[in-house]
Amino acid sequence: MSIWGKILGAVFGFMFLKIPGAILGLIVGHFFDKAYSQDFNRLGGFGRFFSDQDSLKQQAIFFHSLFSALGHLAKADGKVTNKEIEVATALMDEMQLTGEARREAQEAFREGKARDFPLVDTLKGFYEATHGRRDILQVFLEILIQAAFADGQLSQEEYNVLEKVAKPLGFRRRDLDYLISIYEAEIRFRRGRSQQSRQGGYRHGAHGQQSTYSEQQSIDDAYRILGVSASDDEKVIKRAYRKRMAEHHPDKLVSKGLPEQAMEIAKKKAQDIQSAYELIKQKRGF
Repeated sequence: MSIWGKILGAVFGFMFLKIPGAILGLIVGHFFDKAYSQDFNRLGGFGRFFSDQDSLKQQAIFFHSLFSALGHLAKADGKVTNKEIEVATALMDEMQLTGEARREAQEAFREGKARDFPLVDTLKGFYEATHGRRDILQVFLEILIQAAFADGQLSQEEYNVLEKVAKPLGFRRRDLDYLISIYEAEIRFRRGRSQQSRQGGYRHGAHGQQSTYSEQQSIDDAYRILGVSASDDEKVIKRAYRKRMAEHHPDKLVSKGLPEQAMEIAKKKAQDIQSAYELIKQKRGF
């Protein structure tokens, strides 16, 4: 329970009105502490994950906004499938949400499924809580994009919800389309590289036709992941690589307010960016 309102109220009250002022300040401070405590308690068990009181509320808002938006996304086509529930559950597992925090995530997911859920207002509050930090907001949006592709494709209804999410977070439609195209490239790249590793390299079918993820496809996706093209020079590619890594560097994201429980998503993206850059370096010899 917070007591700083009482302490500060009493101190400032004493400075102006001595003993009567201190008493009045103590009373006012008590109501401030009570109101703040009630406001924070509405964020539920997410707060138990954090020991830093300065960032506790902001990070709890991150989780509530994320899982309620995820619920809204799952209900985009009118029904929530078992696959979409599995995606939300897997995300809770990956973020190591347990006990009360997990129940709060589940409740937020249920809230988000409601037809009249105030998605835009919720996201505006989230934007304010992050002070508009674009890298944090981008990771948030990328998590939802990943969830939308859980069944292997993005429906028009899901795209409409993602567009509705992107706008109050400060992303235009072209920004959303860009992030979606990068995610699609990352999925192909990740799966293709894994396939190549299992098969011992690039394979060809009968008559020399490629039967698996080709070297050229891998290179093309590597360029997309960095947001560059094959015609760009070394300087442009290196600059794009550093920018993309900075957007997903775990230490930087944590310092800016991304909950550590959401860090695995950023780490996977950073690994894809690193692998894509290494492949391009190898291909171009710099």
